[in-house]
Amino acid sequence: MSANPSATGAARRAANSDKMDGLARFGFAGRGAVYVLLGVLAVLLALGRKNKETDQRGAIQDLSQKSGGFVLVLVLALGLTAYAIWRFSEAAFGVAGEGNKAGPRVQSLARGLAYAFLAVSAFTIAFRGRDSSQAKDQQDLTASIMRNTAGRLLIGLVGVVIVVIGAVLVYEGITRKFEEDLKLGEMSPQWRKVTEVLGTVGTIARGVVFAITGVLVVTAAVQFDPSKARGIDQSLRALRDTAAGPWLLVVIAVGLIMFGLFSFCEARWRRV
Repeated sequence: MSANPSATGAARRAANSDKMDGLARFGFAGRGAVYVLLGVLAVLLALGRKNKETDQRGAIQDLSQKSGGFVLVLVLALGLTAYAIWRFSEAAFGVAGEGNKAGPRVQSLARGLAYAFLAVSAFTIAFRGRDSSQAKDQQDLTASIMRNTAGRLLIGLVGVVIVVIGAVLVYEGITRKFEEDLKLGEMSPQWRKVTEVLGTVGTIARGVVFAITGVLVVTAAVQFDPSKARGIDQSLRALRDTAAGPWLLVVIAVGLIMFGLFSFCEARWRRV
């Protein structure tokens, strides 16, 4: 049975409405806050002042322990929810500037799911004061899938995909491809330069973290060692333990903070 044309049309109009535009911008601000917090935690990790989980969920958990943490985390959870809803609308009705191409819509669906799960974690932290470990959840899931050869191959393939995503992000940062999605004509020359720097450095840093995460996932599959598949937390710790020492992690951490600030710029000037 085909979908009701009038209902479909109403949903499409809602996806392109001012309200959805507002949700998207609120969502970018929420994502920006998470990355700024993550970058700060990574700096503390590099300086030896933090031993707890250093990833998106850990950043939200840390925020909840501050004065007014409940309100801050609740607002952040709403922002992440808004971002997920906007991505789902892109998956359903097409990505701005991309028409109805399948690739961008699938990417938006994946991003929507990822941030929906993160939003659920944020709500859980807000109302219960804590949530399960993101790194441990990833490790446990990897271990359960890797119980047979087919599972190990699947995990290895996922790792390769993450590496490719990281490489693409680095490329987009270097070439400033992100500018295609910005309303550059509405920016002053000063803000355009600031946004270019934040977007370039931040996107490259994010790509490096993704690529390292993917390499560790592939390593986990090859060595049959789920402990290596602990996501961003494990990646940042791997950077800290390189020959370059904690300073390499500090550089990447600053880059993550810059990506967070770039997300705030997207909240203002992104085409949605």
